[in-house]
Amino acid sequence: MATLVDTNILVDIAVRDPTWWGWSKTQIIAAAKRGAVVINPVIYSEFSVRYQRTEEVDSFLPETEFSRENLPWTAAFAAGVAFRRYRQAGGGRERVLPDFLIGAHAAIRGHTILTRDPKGYRAYFPSVELITPETHP
Repeated sequence: MATLVDTNILVDIAVRDPTWWGWSKTQIIAAAKRGAVVINPVIYSEFSVRYQRTEEVDSFLPETEFSRENLPWTAAFAAGVAFRRYRQAGGGRERVLPDFLIGAHAAIRGHTILTRDPKGYRAYFPSVELITPETHP
């Protein structure tokens, strides 16, 4: 089973977040034992904002540890549909399209998502299995 790692988990580890570093690191290790640990261009992009060079990001997210998958076209469409439903339901701009792209990618490929922020994934991609602090303390 492949696990798509949400950006917040990678940031926890990169900045050694005093609250979340241990949990996030433990969950990535557990995910690697179950199967591939996956990132996509959206996650890579969100994570990259704190770095000046690609080499810095690549050294933190080596391809030997983090499989890289492109976003399927069907996932891009599914993300747009889910985002439209969110906006029609009165959703504001605080939830951005990247979260929908990540959720749709997992839904289309059958991946689990490792995240600390499950709200949008649960609401718009209920078929996706989530690994969260609530489900995996």
